[in-house]
Amino acid sequence: MRVYNHPDSFQKEKPVIATIGTFDGVHLGHRAILSELIQAAKTKNGESLIITFHPHPRSILFPEDTTLKVLQSLEEKLAALEELGIDKVLVIPFTRAFSEYSSSRFIKEILVDRIGISQLIIGYDHHFGKDRSGGLKELQAVGPEFGFDVAEIPALKVQEANVSSTKIRNALLEGNLEIATAYLGRPYQLSGKVVKGDQMGRTLGFPTANLELLEPLKLVPANGVYIVQAEVEQETYQGMMNIGYRPTVNGLGLRLEVHLLNVSLDLYDKNLTVRFLSRIRSEEKFPSLEALKTQLSKDKETTRAFFSGR
Repeated sequence: MRVYNHPDSFQKEKPVIATIGTFDGVHLGHRAILSELIQAAKTKNGESLIITFHPHPRSILFPEDTTLKVLQSLEEKLAALEELGIDKVLVIPFTRAFSEYSSSRFIKEILVDRIGISQLIIGYDHHFGKDRSGGLKELQAVGPEFGFDVAEIPALKVQEANVSSTKIRNALLEGNLEIATAYLGRPYQLSGKVVKGDQMGRTLGFPTANLELLEPLKLVPANGVYIVQAEVEQETYQGMMNIGYRPTVNGLGLRLEVHLLNVSLDLYDKNLTVRFLSRIRSEEKFPSLEALKTQLSKDKETTRAFFSGR
């Protein structure tokens, strides 16, 4: 898969069959559109193109909104698109200036002059351009003039999946991994750099890798203890993860702590990717460190049993 980071760098090699969107999560609903895109490109002996934006448009249009959280970093999104078999991705830098593009300017300057699309495939309710003023009717009206076709994915096709990024975010914030995993079609994941903590886990006999997120806008699931797979330097390990404020030791900030089973590694300053497999329990405040240690031992046995049963 080839990735272009600006419209000016795009190179057309075959008829371009394109679609547009943020595609946060690349979930099952998105895949209804992407499967149509890939099939159309094969039928027309062309190349499939995703036109997406970075950073997330809302972070530019509403910088004061601190509630914006994304399901994927750009790198994770690109990896998911490549896995699906997309030929090319154009990542348009989303700026204040770009947000002022009218729909007609976007069509003429980007879709026609820069890319030279042969066909555009869009969802039934897709809008684009300043104030989301452009849509299916405008595309169908100007398509013949500029030499491209427009194909709409009907509402039923998309709604059959009954999935949205908002539903996935809500499920993760509630700690409902079953729904989130089902809608995503894969486990949710976080990636971070391992940084030094206060060594409290080591004191309890459960040394942890403390993560600092690589993508600050990445959504963090509900506080609690999770069964996870952890990947570092292309090796995968079994583990459990605590997300929370550590009330038993009067913690002051949110911590993302991963304990690996059956292995002792020096992980400082390395990047670690965590995939969430199951939720064990909510965060609790225990009456003593000994009580916390006892519960952690139970959590570890639960984790071992989970993996032994797979």
